Amino acid sequence: MGTPKLPIEVHESTGVWSTDGLPMIYVPQHFFVNNHKAVEEALGEEKYRDILGAAGYKSAYFWCEEEASTHGLSGVDVFEHYLLRLSQRGWGLFSLDAIDPEAGTARIRLDHSAFVAQYGRDAGRRVCYMFAGWFAGAMEWVGENTGNPVKVVCDETQCACEGHQDHCTFEVAKSLETSS
Repeated sequence: MGTPKLPIEVHESTGVWSTDGLPMIYVPQHFFVNNHKAVEEALGEEKYRDILGAAGYKSAYFWCEEEASTHGLSGVDVFEHYLLRLSQRGWGLFSLDAIDPEAGTARIRLDHSAFVAQYGRDAGRRVCYMFAGWFAGAMEWVGENTGNPVKVVCDETQCACEGHQDHCTFEVAKSLETSS
């Protein structure tokens, strides 16, 4: 059957692309990843990872709130919708292997990552870390939405660029940090 098509609207007078009322930008995969590599090189991977984590978290949380309202979704259904939309936008094919909102845990599988396609399977390191903040933000939104607020972290625990597997895996877990 396949994945449903992504609804894209192009505003006639401004040229702005949107999906579900949110403005979008459409760029070639190599363009985005080349920019990603340049910033990573300039800042260093650790600093860039931290910046992307915070920005991605904020964006995912906002996206979940907007999409829940737009589509009348709640809880885990929003997380699954998020993975579908990411898959439809060319980042790769995302699937939810496990999720437990009460425990604040999830495992996400990524096949055919756009980053793996551009870095190559022999990069020798994990390169899909940009998604970690996205999944933490989405999981915290699910927790809030289901009445179980929990602070989480997410890490890429394996990447197809490490040369010994065919997909990437992300693990979401409850944060060890306590809130003040």
